[in-house]
Amino acid sequence: MELSKLLLRAGAIALTAAIPLAAPAKAETSIGVLRTIDTDRYDPHTSTSRATAEVMFMMGDTLVALGPDMKTIHPLLAKSWTVSEDGKLYTFKLRDDVTFCSGKKLTAKDVKATIDRWIAHPKGVVKNRMGDVKEVRAVDDYTVEYELSQPYSELLYQMTQHFHTILNVEDVEKLGDDFGVKGFDGSGPYCFDSWEPRNQLVMKKHEGYNWGPDFYANQGPAKIDTVTWKIVPEENNRVAGIQTGQGDVTQYLPYWSIDQLQANPQISVTSPPFYFWTYYVGFKITRDIVDDLAVRKALNLAVDQKALAEGPFFGKAEAAYAYTHSGTLDYAADQVDESLFGFDPEKAGAILDQAGWAMGDDGFRHKDGKKLELVAYSFANIWRQVMEAIQGDFRKIGVDLKVEVFDATVIWGKLKTQDFDLYTMSYPYVSAGDALNLYFPSGNMPTPNRMNWDDKETDQWLLEGRGALTDADRAAAYAKIQKKVHDAVVWIPVVHEPMFVAAGPRLKPVEAHGIYGAGLYKGLSLELK
Repeated sequence: MELSKLLLRAGAIALTAAIPLAAPAKAETSIGVLRTIDTDRYDPHTSTSRATAEVMFMMGDTLVALGPDMKTIHPLLAKSWTVSEDGKLYTFKLRDDVTFCSGKKLTAKDVKATIDRWIAHPKGVVKNRMGDVKEVRAVDDYTVEYELSQPYSELLYQMTQHFHTILNVEDVEKLGDDFGVKGFDGSGPYCFDSWEPRNQLVMKKHEGYNWGPDFYANQGPAKIDTVTWKIVPEENNRVAGIQTGQGDVTQYLPYWSIDQLQANPQISVTSPPFYFWTYYVGFKITRDIVDDLAVRKALNLAVDQKALAEGPFFGKAEAAYAYTHSGTLDYAADQVDESLFGFDPEKAGAILDQAGWAMGDDGFRHKDGKKLELVAYSFANIWRQVMEAIQGDFRKIGVDLKVEVFDATVIWGKLKTQDFDLYTMSYPYVSAGDALNLYFPSGNMPTPNRMNWDDKETDQWLLEGRGALTDADRAAAYAKIQKKVHDAVVWIPVVHEPMFVAAGPRLKPVEAHGIYGAGLYKGLSLELK
């Protein structure tokens, strides 16, 4: 080889050795989350659906966070806060290192603009959850004054919910009608990427996120690069999807599958330490027949909650003998007479006998020429099996129950009418007060107060509970309401629902959270093995 070529080759080798080799690109991680239904828009101010909440918690943040015990308030966007002696002024000190996915810094102006938007929104939902807002002020870039006209004892608890997600309102205004459809600029661990309604929503990791709740070992950034929420309505397909890797995680599991999944060494099934979601059957107490307390007592004693927990719920649910779970904040165990809701068909029959409802030759009870027959409006999901069982329980004491089943697109309109005697419902809550303030104010008739519970004392005690300045005063007010509404037997509590989160072979076990039924919460515990 010529000398010049040898020198050229040697120089090239030396030059190559001097340049460090580039590190191999890190493979992008992606997972699929399987769920049953979608929402119509990802806007925290216009939707109460769990489908909205579980995405909002991952794409956005609230000022404060609710701990896994469902009772303790933790810092999130606000690093600290104070409350005035009269309970009307909350002063929040914000973190100064938070950015939206767009890169825009989150400041006190965004908090003010978010609450102002919620107040002004013509389709804004559950505005009572923000309290009676007098004014929200941005004192400086990282100080917010949240002033109320009246104290609201549960404000901080409500501020942990997805309705209080802080928005980049500039982005909201820019997107207009496309907000929550074609885009969403949040400060959460994940960022909006794309959405195909009723098919899938894709979110990408928020690279700079490191301000997650302090009860997580990982406070950010997220361990997964891409999360795709997939709509899979068929329960068999969701179960098979987790087992075969077509999906990686779901909380939407049929109860019959839990034992099977728990027995699979490649699948992990976890539950949150506390989770409050209760199924109940409500009475419209202004309707003929069920306006009689004796009838409502008898119908409650006819229902076998333990059999329902064992049957449709495959032994995974907890039989319910009160309107809220005993583990909730301000549950008044000494005021709730659970014996009103236990299974005692013999006593139920005796109550109806005493009330003048005599058993007829047709096997049904009659009084003054009127048959004891009732109409129930129900959902078409697991409620179908539950109501078939309750229909059978009622039949045993001589009550003819007609059950009309509707799918989710129809039933909400039906439940706004006065055309039924009983209805079915399940609901999430963070405290006894949360449940009472939702269902029992007279101002909430005909929905969500579908019972038509119209009671001045209840309204007054609700005001006292909301306006209480101490935990003890709040609990005392709510205890009086719990006694009154339980003694009136306006619901048949059925079960307290459990939550199970199954992670497939690729994922580590998920640290499930019970908030608003959104088991993944921030998604910060999602991690590949």
